[in-house]
Amino acid sequence: MIASAFFFVGTITSVNAAPEKHKPQKVTNVAHRGASAYAPEHTIASYKLGDKMHGDYIEIDLQMTKDGTLIAMHDETLDRTTNGTGLVKDHTLQEIKQLDAGSWFNEKYPEYAKEEYEGLKVPTLEEVFKKLGKNKKYYIETKSPDVYPGMEEELLRIINKYKINKKTLLLQSFSPDSLLKLHSLDPTLKLVQLISYKETATITDEEIDYIKSYAVGIGPNHTYLNEVYVQKVVQNGLDIHPYTVNTKERMKTLIDWGVTGMFTNHPDILHQLKKELRKGE
Repeated sequence: MIASAFFFVGTITSVNAAPEKHKPQKVTNVAHRGASAYAPEHTIASYKLGDKMHGDYIEIDLQMTKDGTLIAMHDETLDRTTNGTGLVKDHTLQEIKQLDAGSWFNEKYPEYAKEEYEGLKVPTLEEVFKKLGKNKKYYIETKSPDVYPGMEEELLRIINKYKINKKTLLLQSFSPDSLLKLHSLDPTLKLVQLISYKETATITDEEIDYIKSYAVGIGPNHTYLNEVYVQKVVQNGLDIHPYTVNTKERMKTLIDWGVTGMFTNHPDILHQLKKELRKGE
């Protein structure tokens, strides 16, 4: 039986000669939940701002409503990012569309708040595709896929319906089962295995080989990473996109270690850092 999520712990051993460091322009800038430091996460406003701030990819988390519609939301519950309460799966799309998905941000982050955020609605995945277009670079996560039977099939149906460019599309999950299902439905999809570490990050050759059988990269939390780990992953032909990196200093460290991309709530900061590093080459 395949585990429902990756949780690795331990201490990594040394590897052979280090590869060349990645050049700054090769580092993928993923706007985490959109430009979520500056606008309410997973709203059209946040996605558009992430694009304006030069995010290479817009990240979209998916939940599914009671009536089977995929919506952009991080949590399984409505409580944190709307004025509603309860589980997403217990509410219809019509009920969720009545909620305010923006005003909470104005209260929590007044330094970034704008009056226009009040009353924003939770977007469906289809609405995001309609607003941003088929050629935008999307980085989509199947959240809690065990809670939503049929999530993968519905996701692929919408991707195909809107003719989303699969050459740049990335799909991610903490669930290997969900990724393997997507891989079986369409082997051309580019998949990324999310990983959560609780202490110093380590990954074995066997784990890398297994992930490479269905995915093109991994997405670990950045907190417990080290240079040896990053270089081992890259040497073995996988991309590595740590999450969620919000300070310029940490971004610089990870770039020096050789990451191929990262998630950030501040795509503008990462964009500026990449420009500075290119000038210094």
